[in-house]
Amino acid sequence: MPLPPGGPVAMPSAPPAAAVPDPAGTTLAVLLIGPAGAGKTSVAKYWADHRRVPTAHISLDDVREWVRSGFADPQSGWNDHSEAQYRLARRTCGFAARNFLANGISCILDDAVFPDRPVVGLGGWKRHVGPGLLPVVLLPGLDIVLERNAERTGNRRLTDEEVARIHGRMAGWYGSGLPIIDNSQMDVPETARVLDDVLARSIASPPQW
Repeated sequence: MPLPPGGPVAMPSAPPAAAVPDPAGTTLAVLLIGPAGAGKTSVAKYWADHRRVPTAHISLDDVREWVRSGFADPQSGWNDHSEAQYRLARRTCGFAARNFLANGISCILDDAVFPDRPVVGLGGWKRHVGPGLLPVVLLPGLDIVLERNAERTGNRRLTDEEVARIHGRMAGWYGSGLPIIDNSQMDVPETARVLDDVLARSIASPPQW
């Protein structure tokens, strides 16, 4: 039986490129970590305001200050009372985050989580929000946080000594494996854009924490 005439064989098509995760259109839970004056709240609000999907901003400091009479101000010293109110606020934030996520609403939380304080560290946030929480550290230089802290008022403003102490402790995040953004020379919109880039990488390869 004669064989059919030969003909050109097309090159096999390349496999489709892996889709780049798009954090702007994905339901996410993000934890923005950093010292006082890092710009966490400003960046978190801007990021939440400019997403294509419904997004909530949850600030632990705001929730702590829901307690009016009997508020345990950490500036007066960290003690059992202030730690109990912190834990309560974190549980409340976690409950709100889970409720938002269950209804298709992303959330970004902000908190000054210390790498050397496991009792009030990342483990509690993972437990209350869930293992899909994406932590990102916002850590500008000391001169920047001192300048921003000087613009604060009320119990949000700390002494320069306290700001320097907190900033020094936050340096412990280097080498932790968590993504770190140095926003010393960035404005809020640029920091939010970098945050999206960092989150895209975290979605593709979640940090081990």
